[in-house]
Amino acid sequence: MLPLASCGGDPAKAGSSAKPSASKPGKASAAPGTRKADWIPGYVADMSLPEKVGQLFVPTFSSESAAKEAIKKYHVGGLIYFPGNMHSPKQTAEQSNALQKTSKVPLLLGVDEEQGIVSRAPFITSFPGNMALGATHDPAQARAAAQVTGTELRAVGINQNYAPVADVNVNPHNPVIGVRSFGSDPAQVSTMLGGAIAGYQAAGVAATAKHFPGHGDTGTDSHTGLPVIKHSRTTWERLDAPPFKAAIADGVDSIMSAHIVVPGLDKSGDPSTLSPTVLTGLLRGTLGFQGVIITDSLEMAGARRKYPDTVVPVRAVNAGADQLLMPPSLSRAHAAVVKAVHSGKISEKRLDDAVARVLRLKEKRGLFSGTHVDPARADKVVGSAGNKATVRQVAEHAVTLVRNEGVLPLAKKTVYVSGPKSAPLAAALREHGVHTTASLHSADAAVLTTLNAGSATAARVKALKGKPVVVAALGRPYDLNSADQAKGALATYSSSSASVAALAKALSGDLKPTGKLPVPAGGKPAGHGLTYG
Repeated sequence: MLPLASCGGDPAKAGSSAKPSASKPGKASAAPGTRKADWIPGYVADMSLPEKVGQLFVPTFSSESAAKEAIKKYHVGGLIYFPGNMHSPKQTAEQSNALQKTSKVPLLLGVDEEQGIVSRAPFITSFPGNMALGATHDPAQARAAAQVTGTELRAVGINQNYAPVADVNVNPHNPVIGVRSFGSDPAQVSTMLGGAIAGYQAAGVAATAKHFPGHGDTGTDSHTGLPVIKHSRTTWERLDAPPFKAAIADGVDSIMSAHIVVPGLDKSGDPSTLSPTVLTGLLRGTLGFQGVIITDSLEMAGARRKYPDTVVPVRAVNAGADQLLMPPSLSRAHAAVVKAVHSGKISEKRLDDAVARVLRLKEKRGLFSGTHVDPARADKVVGSAGNKATVRQVAEHAVTLVRNEGVLPLAKKTVYVSGPKSAPLAAALREHGVHTTASLHSADAAVLTTLNAGSATAARVKALKGKPVVVAALGRPYDLNSADQAKGALATYSSSSASVAALAKALSGDLKPTGKLPVPAGGKPAGHGLTYG
């Protein structure tokens, strides 16, 4: 169920006329149709130093007026949307148009819309996250989901998404990635990642593989600390690198750096975001990536632990970053980079290369041919019946049956349901002909849902003693590691309404589960999955 790509077809042909020159007239001011392949160097040459530096920054904004001020004063190359900026599809589309109209150079309007547990657009059609997609083991599902999301984003004027996650989650205790990852097998993650990248970019939205060089094996959250990952270079090449290599081969537009220290790759102790060895040496040199490198948020503790806020953006640019996301203070960061170029700390060539990459990405996504979107159309595109059907399809393909000792399906049984989302699950079970009861004593079986309960799962199963228990993990499937006393075990990797509905359908027997574990869980290896005869 693939939706039509982009806003009204080819994003390069949609919308208003091209933006004028960013500075004085010259090579940059040629009409889009007359530009040659090498027009960008001339465009960059016509820009002032503050304008060039502005192209590197992607700040947050508190209001439309504040965003317009940042555009006019600092010539920012992009802006990042958060829920407070997005009230409805129509309002967001109108705001995107207003911001683009304010800027002399088309803007990369971005958002961190991974789906699943990281979702910023409050009105977006909601999908289960990457691990649910990983459980389908079908890149076509990843492409379909990403194309729906990308089409809706582009309809409201958003043209860059900081997704998909390329991290290989091999640590069950990872506090920051978990179900945001497609799984624990590098080859499978690579395949699913390729589907997602194709889906976003077919919709006219720049995709971003993250978090380089790989955030999948950490016990520290880089939002609040500076993680150290102790992978050797050999381990990195085997485990973390393959998805990024695949993303580059698949033509991903941008790659986001991680605020992590990997001594096996760089012994300086600097986070990868600030490491020339990692960004320029490994990503540009060894892997050959020529697209845009964007930092993870510079507000995060992992980026700020070692250096002051005025030093971080300078070091990031010199490390190889082209876009600087969410500086804590735009004014101070912009001034610091301008000063560094004046002093020679950042070479003019390094700056011009970064600006050229940003502009090439804008050209690739059709922004120099027009950025206007139709607010009335946005309301029709977002949340369409076809998009919701794709959500149901993904959720149903993701349900994974891990264990069944004769208790499933639940058709014609009386069932006691407890745990997170128990009320909607019970209601959905009744729709599929399963009797539910509020009394454990009168039940034939008990269904226990968990949502990242971890080791506490075992005690919750034990509390339902005397009845056959089916545990359904609605979040991290690692909960099933503590559910060995249960007679049945399933995973949905998501507590969304679509996932709960799919779970009810599988529990009742109206859906034969086809999902396969994307990570080891419940005493079973990745790739394990049962179904009904």
